[in-house]
Amino acid sequence: MEKQQQDFLMELLSSPSPSSMEMELQKKWMNYIKPYADEVRTDYAGNVIGILNPDAKFKVLLAGHIDEIALVVNRIDEQGFLHFDKMGGINPKAAVGMKVTVLGAHGTVPGVIGVNAQHHGGLKGDFGVDDLFIDCGAKTKEEMEQFVQIGDLAVYDRQPQILMERYLSGRGLDNRTGAFMVAEVLRRLSQKDVSVGVYAASTVNEETNMGGAYFAAAGVEPTMALAVDVTFATDYPGVNRNKHGDVRLDGGPVLAKGAPINIKINRLLEQSAQALGQKVQYELTPRMTGTDADKMRLTGKGVPISLVSLPLRYMHSPVETASLRDMEEEIQLMVHMIENLSGEESLNPLED
Repeated sequence: MEKQQQDFLMELLSSPSPSSMEMELQKKWMNYIKPYADEVRTDYAGNVIGILNPDAKFKVLLAGHIDEIALVVNRIDEQGFLHFDKMGGINPKAAVGMKVTVLGAHGTVPGVIGVNAQHHGGLKGDFGVDDLFIDCGAKTKEEMEQFVQIGDLAVYDRQPQILMERYLSGRGLDNRTGAFMVAEVLRRLSQKDVSVGVYAASTVNEETNMGGAYFAAAGVEPTMALAVDVTFATDYPGVNRNKHGDVRLDGGPVLAKGAPINIKINRLLEQSAQALGQKVQYELTPRMTGTDADKMRLTGKGVPISLVSLPLRYMHSPVETASLRDMEEEIQLMVHMIENLSGEESLNPLED
């Protein structure tokens, strides 16, 4: 990965983008892709879509969501402590003892998620976010209300880092890595002679309602769509591979198999992997994918979809970890598949 692209990736991962509050990061994403797109669109959901060949009849939509999980303030108590609920799939056990940045109505405020000292009994058994709180140092409710309102969001104060020059770790790799890969596919395809329309979308709200994906696909009316997301790696201690499958970092991109997935798109991806000498891994999505693909599939007259995922350790924690090599191979895979489309392909699984 070239320095300019890695710097952009690190900027994405360093910037807050909680679900429902993605707009500042969306502006950065939009400014990054503008030089490579023939056209840039936005919509009422807050999606940004960079387009190549806007007049092409065959349209490929790539969607990587840019929102991250967060905490949402639901109460300020009399002592000034912030109580919170989930904005997305927060794991309360991973939140204990973390530093946070509260994106307050009147500016950002640092805080910590307090935890009862082990000497006083600690946290026992199962607990939820309603058992936790944020301490920003305020002494009273009135003092805290000068900075924070009900409904304000907070994210973990965790900067990305490179491990052993091969892995990337930080918060919100799910799925700002996907938004990055979509931008990079657009950039590389802009330097090639492409026969189809390419619609590279940075989508919003996936962690909460997937509404951004619906708006994007409904507006574009694509011939086919790829969700570009992350999936569960199972290559670390304590994971039951018999139950959860065998997905490894440095094992290559992951393709989904199941009822929602268009088998002809998967076949195109597999052919590209073979041409590139790449390995691919597989995950099962029998009913739903749990990603933007589900909403895109059910727009308009129906959209053939597939899901290309990055293996990710420690999902929805402050230390999500992925392979830089897997990211590069996933980008190459999508670029190769799209640049080799003629625009005459039939995605009807009943047609040869």
